[in-house]
Amino acid sequence: MGKKAAEEQKHEGLRQAVKAFSVLGGIGIYLVVFVGICVYLGNLADEKLGLGYAGKFVGIIAGFPGAIYTLYRQLKQGNML
Repeated sequence: MGKKAAEEQKHEGLRQAVKAFSVLGGIGIYLVVFVGICVYLGNLADEKLGLGYAGKFVGIIAGFPGAIYTLYRQLKQGNML
């Protein structure tokens, strides 16, 4: 019985590690997509309004805090924090 319990505990640790990696991977993908969309919209503003690189810069500056805030809300709502 002791060997089986140790084996189950080992598998439970592996399950937790896989779950943690999947959550972190999802967070990374979400961050990249959110900031990418903001940079893309900034690029469109650059092209339409002739702003130079100001639109991309604003997209980056607005994208990171926006992504972090929405990630925080989602993780807190899912009781992951």
